[in-house]
Amino acid sequence: MTTAEKMLDTYPADLGGVDKEALARCIEACFGCAQACTACADACLSEDAVAELVKCIRTDLDCADICDTTGRVLSRHTGYDANLTRSVVEACAAACKSCGDECERHADMHGHCRVCADACRRCEEACRTLLATLG
Repeated sequence: MTTAEKMLDTYPADLGGVDKEALARCIEACFGCAQACTACADACLSEDAVAELVKCIRTDLDCADICDTTGRVLSRHTGYDANLTRSVVEACAAACKSCGDECERHADMHGHCRVCADACRRCEEACRTLLATLG
């Protein structure tokens, strides 16, 4: 059981019918993706051809910030605002798609971009799955 699942199981109030499994998966995917994107941006900065990776670095950092924020928003349930949550998760899915596409362009040459693209794809999928359960 993940930490997110444990925290959701111990939450003292009703989660209002939110799919706890999809929510926990999304929280974990967001934080995992934020870490992968941060590490990928840093690895890109260590590459010899860093000038060719400027867009990748930018999308990595944007995606990391959005994923971290999304994970944090999804971890709070008191005073839940469904419209705000939906908007944040949609933005996260879009950021992950953009970053995954950009990292994929460099994946053959840079292993860190391949790992990051995979994390972005997992997070995008988790966000879309959660969105489908939010109604």
